[in-house]
Amino acid sequence: MKLPHHEQAVVAEAKIVKYLLNVSHVRGKDKATFFLSFGFSTDQWWVFAEALLEHAGQHEVAKTLETPEGTHYSIDGELRTPDGRNPRIRSIWVIDTNGQTPRLVTAHPLKKSKDVYE
Repeated sequence: MKLPHHEQAVVAEAKIVKYLLNVSHVRGKDKATFFLSFGFSTDQWWVFAEALLEHAGQHEVAKTLETPEGTHYSIDGELRTPDGRNPRIRSIWVIDTNGQTPRLVTAHPLKKSKDVYE
């Protein structure tokens, strides 16, 4: 199953600039170091946003989680990067209850463990 309504998905600029590519963010700094190492930058934050939107549209949903606020979707697969190394990541999206528009919650690298990505 693909992310429902993935063609309408949104990635907020603040999610990229203030979190996923912010090496000063308490929880996001390791993610930022990872994603920056593949050529993404805050100066061209939309390149990362477009890559995440493409990731959501290309790969199958690996897991869903229903919450009172909405449905969360985990998507695993390669991310197109500026330097072409294309690491495997997990992106998490949510569609709010009574909504249809997926929005990015977070993204992080998948860790390789015994030849299986987690």
